[in-house]
Amino acid sequence: MTQPPAPLPQPPTPQGCYRHPDRATLILCQRCRRPVCPECMVTAHVGVQCPECVRDGARATRAGEAPFGGQRSTNPRLTSLVLIGLNVAVFVAALLTGGAFGRVATLLAITPRGACLVDDGSGSYYPGIDQATCAAAQNAYWVDGVAGGALWQVLTNAFTHVEVTHLAMNLLALYFVGPPLEQVLGRSRFLCVYLVSAIAAAAAVMWLADPESSALGASGAIFGVLGALMIVARKAGGNYRMILAFLGLNVVITVLGGAYISWQGHLGGLLGGLATAAVLVLPTRQQRSRWQWPGVAALAIAFLVAIALRAIMLA
Repeated sequence: MTQPPAPLPQPPTPQGCYRHPDRATLILCQRCRRPVCPECMVTAHVGVQCPECVRDGARATRAGEAPFGGQRSTNPRLTSLVLIGLNVAVFVAALLTGGAFGRVATLLAITPRGACLVDDGSGSYYPGIDQATCAAAQNAYWVDGVAGGALWQVLTNAFTHVEVTHLAMNLLALYFVGPPLEQVLGRSRFLCVYLVSAIAAAAAVMWLADPESSALGASGAIFGVLGALMIVARKAGGNYRMILAFLGLNVVITVLGGAYISWQGHLGGLLGGLATAAVLVLPTRQQRSRWQWPGVAALAIAFLVAIALRAIMLA
């Protein structure tokens, strides 16, 4: 039995050029999406643009403006190098104070509720034990969590590593993916993506991870940077398949890593980076002042509120 042929798609409807309404055209400006006639269009590197967008782009370039607002970084590697330096400094401090279960590491890693750790260096903990009971137990000590008032862990965990391999992999990834994002977003917006992604990762750990387990590392923030790069490449009409492939490889590593890798932090960081990049990149030039900074602030507040609600539930 044969099926009737599918109906042909309707051809696009011509629109009047925004400068010459009497001239029908199917050509749209690549940046503002306004219809332009062949006389008005200006050929760009990708597609065509209207005269106003070409003029605005030239003015922004002369003023040193980044493609999506803000000042263009004169040294787009600088912020990533500073972040790398902070991570290395915290790693050295953790190493000098007992390593994975020393004072610095347990103070800065994120633990949703807190935990009663066995004092044998193994990282094991007594499940379901409160702080008072832990204090009376032998060979045990209490580690404060976010629900117990260690609010700094929401951010400090993203700068804390206790293994050389973990540190090296994260910082190598940041060295390669951080500068390209800063180059197109500018320094302040790049930092927003990084920090909001770190907060989103902490929120996911608070809600999805074992409340007595700990998580640390810059992976969540770096997943956010990767997600942001994908949004930028998609918006610019570039090839984002390599970014998607790299992201997929990291997802496979996350799954194969099992209990030793915080998939919750990776997932939260990725979603945070995608959302932050969306409010920074998707608005048009005319809408940026309305959406960019208010949108980033709203996202950060939403993730912090989610963390606060979970902390109240666990307290």
